[in-house]
Amino acid sequence: MITYQILNLDHVKQLHEVDRSEYIDLIYEVTDQGLVEHKQDHECANWDQGQLEEMQDRYIYELQQGGMAYGAFDGTRLVGFGVLAHQFRGKEQNQLQLDLMYVSRAYRRQGIGTRILAFLSEEARRRGARSLYISSTETRSAVSFYQSQGSEMTGEVDEELYTKEPKDIHMVKELNG
Repeated sequence: MITYQILNLDHVKQLHEVDRSEYIDLIYEVTDQGLVEHKQDHECANWDQGQLEEMQDRYIYELQQGGMAYGAFDGTRLVGFGVLAHQFRGKEQNQLQLDLMYVSRAYRRQGIGTRILAFLSEEARRRGARSLYISSTETRSAVSFYQSQGSEMTGEVDEELYTKEPKDIHMVKELNG
């Protein structure tokens, strides 16, 4: 049975338990014509040490600054998590960023990501955000997931986030209510 809870700084030690690996058959690129598909045929490996440390640093930074994290567990094993960043973004300063979001390979397509995103969306709304800003990896699986949850391409790309990850697909998810 999968259980969910708000994560704290101590959970940073468990982030390595999430298996981010996946087979990538398609990626997207944003052009003047919109999203363009590029066929792929390769395996994306799990974290290497450098990637893991970068993710852990981002996790710690966001939680120390007032962001929050929510995770899914199978027993004591972390199998998915998402991080809501602390900093408001957008022209009207009414967006919060979904900074990190991963579900382990063996646990995908079971509603875990949907539940994590719903919780973080509600928390963002509670904090006064009108939308989530999502800088999604360009894979079909990630983009399709966010689109299935009501996210759309943004007309207002956050320059700081775009500079950090220019290949990402920048999206927003409106928070009703």
